[in-house]
Amino acid sequence: MRTKQACMAGVAILAAATMTSAVPGGGTVSGKVTYEGTPAKQKPIDMSKEPSCAKQYAAPPPTETVVTGPNNALENVVVYISAGAPDEPPPSQAAVLAQKGCRYLPHVLAFQVNQELKITNEDQTSHNIHPLAKINREWNKSQPPGTPPISDKYDKMEFIPVKCNVHPWMHGTFAVMKNSHYSISGADGGFTLPDLPPGKYTVTAFHESYGDQTQEVSIAGSETKSVNFVFKAKPY
Repeated sequence: MRTKQACMAGVAILAAATMTSAVPGGGTVSGKVTYEGTPAKQKPIDMSKEPSCAKQYAAPPPTETVVTGPNNALENVVVYISAGAPDEPPPSQAAVLAQKGCRYLPHVLAFQVNQELKITNEDQTSHNIHPLAKINREWNKSQPPGTPPISDKYDKMEFIPVKCNVHPWMHGTFAVMKNSHYSISGADGGFTLPDLPPGKYTVTAFHESYGDQTQEVSIAGSETKSVNFVFKAKPY
């Protein structure tokens, strides 16, 4: 009898997990992230002290603390389901951060808890990668040119600023997520969160300079719900 009850309980747990996981063809949350006001002007990066990187650009590239687009679009905003979706096991493929031209590519890298993170150095100079984690373990590793990728993982959700101790202009963000329901706004400010099963969700938008905002949304079936975020820009 106990064996049968345990079996039935296991089936119930499995069924619940199946109902709350991503559903291909399920509902979708999509929208745009914009700003109002005047954002700080991004300054050109002076790479004169690192000629091997400077020569890769026809003109000095700007910093990426705030990246904007047409019609007040705001890029590099992490939009994700912060409540209502269960934690998920990480994908088998690694998330990759490339160091090229003494910049981080991409500037904002989102990946899941316990997903492998690989960091490559495609430059002719050494870098010193220093993710400033507060919830996860903080580390600081040197990576000379031509060396294998650095591999690591994080076991807790966190937005982690990343810097290079060798090149002070190199900054980025690791967005360590609990599940796969996340997106990063593009040049038009757009984002999409597909394959959501029916339910109530909290959608959060995070920007490294402007903080975060949340909105509530309900998905009933295969519908698409529109959710937009507007951040107040800071001119400094």
